[in-house]
Amino acid sequence: MPTANRPPEAASGPPPRIGGEAHAVHSHAGHSHAGHIHSLDGGPSGGGASQTRRLGWAFAIIALFTLAEAAGGLTAGSLALLADAGHMASDAVALGMSWLALHLSRRPADAARSYGYQRLEVLAAFVNGCTLFLVALAILVEALRRFAAPVHVLGGWMLGVAVIGLLANLVAFLILNGGNRANLAVRSAWLHVLGDLLGFIATIAAAGVILATGWTPIDPLLSLFVAFLILRSAARIVRSSGHILLEGTPPGFDPALLQADLAAAVPAIADVHHIHAWALTAGQLVVTLHVRGRPGADAATLIPAIDRRLKERFGITHSTIQLDPADCPDEQPCA
Repeated sequence: MPTANRPPEAASGPPPRIGGEAHAVHSHAGHSHAGHIHSLDGGPSGGGASQTRRLGWAFAIIALFTLAEAAGGLTAGSLALLADAGHMASDAVALGMSWLALHLSRRPADAARSYGYQRLEVLAAFVNGCTLFLVALAILVEALRRFAAPVHVLGGWMLGVAVIGLLANLVAFLILNGGNRANLAVRSAWLHVLGDLLGFIATIAAAGVILATGWTPIDPLLSLFVAFLILRSAARIVRSSGHILLEGTPPGFDPALLQADLAAAVPAIADVHHIHAWALTAGQLVVTLHVRGRPGADAATLIPAIDRRLKERFGITHSTIQLDPADCPDEQPCA
């Protein structure tokens, strides 16, 4: 297979033809040279300064209110407030980790990280999701303890803190809602804050019940609801980020559909096989495939045609395409 940099004498010769030696071609930023196709979209999935600023502002709002809610929960004796303060603390940590990961993911690729540092946002999301399971478990244990030994709850304090929390989380939610949720770090933060919004609505309802009837078991009951929201968010984040870290096939990607579409859209293709797809991040799909051209097919035009089709039809901006000779065994790559 040719090396990544075409020698000067090769560049001046006739274009390669399919049917003899195997070829692979790079296409990056509109330029082609021997090697593989690499059309990378220049940055993390939906990252950039705007997403980083949104996460930073959301982190500041959530962190400040976490302190206020913890103090209010202790004063009111409300498990629902303390449970949600624990949730908010984990959210603050998650937002901080996501902000740091998104910031570091913008660093350029180097010899040690040929794909760059974009996977840091996925790793941060996975860690955040795992810690949420621990937070939910702690809330469940405390709720069961309070069912066995009820405590007095100050409904007025509980209601006041919950209303302030609802407003604070609404601001953070609106900030993140304008971001690019194709980015896993932003999406996980958005889900965290959405869960908080629902939790505060439940806490306000519990405070209203306590003030109206004095029935305090509603407090641990609704803390169980908050724990359910946390577990639901955690499961989504861990499932999505874990799938990416395991190099799983991106959701919605159909190799058979891609194979049929390329064969129909590019007549010079005789066969497409060895299709593999994974994601660097939630917004960056990577595909490798082998192609066998029809006799006389021109590799110089076939490769760009496939590259354009992958971008236009499937939104694939980073692909590696190997051109196999006609007699290449299907189960083994050709050298």
